[in-house]
Amino acid sequence: MEWGTNLKLDIHGIRFRFWLVFFALAIGITVFIGALQTGLIRPYYRNSKIASVRTVADHLEDSLVEGRGTQESVREALREAVNNSVCVVMYNENGTQVYDADSLGAGCIFSSARSQEIRTLLSREGMQEILSQESGEYSVNMTNPSTGQETIVYGRRINQPLATYYMFVNSPLEPVDSVVTFFTRQYVYYTLIAITIASLVAFYVSRTITGPIVRMKKEAVKLSNADYSADFDGGAYTETRELANTLNSANEKLSRIDGLRRDLIANVSHDIRTPLTDIQAYAEMIRDVSGDNPEKRKKHLDVIIRETRYMNRLVNDMSELSRLQTGNYELNYSNMDICEAIRDIVDMDQTLIKEAGITLEVDIPEELTVYADEIKISQVIANYLSNAIKHTPPGKTVRVRAWLKDDEETVRVEVADEGEGITQEDLPHIWDRYQKSSHSFSRSMTSTGLGLAIVKGIADAHGAGYGVESEPGEGSVFWLELRKTHED
Repeated sequence: MEWGTNLKLDIHGIRFRFWLVFFALAIGITVFIGALQTGLIRPYYRNSKIASVRTVADHLEDSLVEGRGTQESVREALREAVNNSVCVVMYNENGTQVYDADSLGAGCIFSSARSQEIRTLLSREGMQEILSQESGEYSVNMTNPSTGQETIVYGRRINQPLATYYMFVNSPLEPVDSVVTFFTRQYVYYTLIAITIASLVAFYVSRTITGPIVRMKKEAVKLSNADYSADFDGGAYTETRELANTLNSANEKLSRIDGLRRDLIANVSHDIRTPLTDIQAYAEMIRDVSGDNPEKRKKHLDVIIRETRYMNRLVNDMSELSRLQTGNYELNYSNMDICEAIRDIVDMDQTLIKEAGITLEVDIPEELTVYADEIKISQVIANYLSNAIKHTPPGKTVRVRAWLKDDEETVRVEVADEGEGITQEDLPHIWDRYQKSSHSFSRSMTSTGLGLAIVKGIADAHGAGYGVESEPGEGSVFWLELRKTHED
């Protein structure tokens, strides 16, 4: 049974409930069996006694009739009577007694004819009437007039080619009440033993079940206090092991999310503080220094506008990412030419490409139609391309490819760079907000640091495939896979 820290019995705990079920089950089974046995023992005992007496009669018949009444067969019949505590009388069809064997003495009902019932039974007419039934058998319970003991009388007609005999076998019935009392006492003992065993088994089984749960509860308290060192052990049962694995996985994810949360707060604070500082500084400069100088004033105002635009992009990206991750997002599907979208994006990024000093190679067919939200998929490709440009050193090449795969149902887009690459350790985490392969964050006026997280959200919303292949020093290949034209 389950005890708390204050040593009080927890009647709502699994251990107590488990023990209670076993306890009730043990009592119910033993009481049911006891009641069943007590109710059936009387008729069962009488039927068993009749069957036993019938078997004795078979043996006596074999010894006396089949043995032709020889001295050896008579002795064998006597031994049978003595061994089974019965008395036997046999009459011929004229009512003449031809054999008797008595191992009961005063307990033999045939030894006294004071009872009218016995006299009638043993008379010639009585025997013939009673044993004239088709089965040739008869059994009845009587009270011995001499001893007052309940007894059974079994009669049988024996048909022989030259004669007919009537055999009567008498055997006393043991006092059934004493037998019932004996069985009742035994079942009391059995009930106590069953309850004890059931309680021990229930305690052991419930302890093996609740032990891991209690341990996991303690670890969960640690986890609720943001202590991510919690380790959940599920014990030996499949269900508790699966629960422990789920909690360990949740613990790992919460730990990572908590780290990302700290990074997010730090990075967003940095991202917002820097432009705000610049805006404040240049606003003060306009007020104090360049207010009357048009050239300087324009230069300072351009900085303010640039920083304001950056903050606006940051807020918009964070808002969009939030909608993507909460599912509060609607896609406007249509049949779009993804090759045309790639060409438009490349044209818009020409200035950025020239400033970066890189070469851009585009390998796409004339047309490839997919069923998707054109604006959002264009945003994914734009984020891929801007990310590749940012991480490719001057003089290197960025390649954009698109083609229809062999299954003729899937369109794949790849953006490959020749940048620093990403370590295997960092690959699973690059889709997180502000996650950087260097584990550091530096503000860029062309990127808010949320591009790949937004890519993940858009791809997930489309049910599209996405991913990255990268090796340190070998560059990276970001890819996206979409279904081709949707047939209306």
